[in-house]
Amino acid sequence: MEVNETIKFIRLFKGWSQEKMAEKLQMALNGYAKIEQGKVDINLSRLKQISEIFGVELAQLVGLNEKNVFNFIENFHSLIHQQSNNNTTNQTTYKHELEKAYLIIEQKEKEIAYLKEINELMKKQA
Repeated sequence: MEVNETIKFIRLFKGWSQEKMAEKLQMALNGYAKIEQGKVDINLSRLKQISEIFGVELAQLVGLNEKNVFNFIENFHSLIHQQSNNNTTNQTTYKHELEKAYLIIEQKEKEIAYLKEINELMKKQA
């Protein structure tokens, strides 16, 4: 997963809009959208700022892979239960966000399998 994809994944997982992220980063919406689309290189200070906003380590942000995605979800899920035991509305919202994240992961796994299949076919043709 590329850094821009990881940033988008975490933002969606938290249920935040691009507008909210742009506001938190004190930048234009168009500029933030380009970050998520991978159209601009992100400097280290901006990556640090994004990791702080998300509440994750910088290393997690730049090195998030499928295994780390599951760890991130599990850690976030645990945090949710600790912070919102008395608030069923929040729990329902978080549950929906978690389900959405699992669907994203499932789609990415299908994409990976498809790309591996294409890779194997290309190797056989070579």
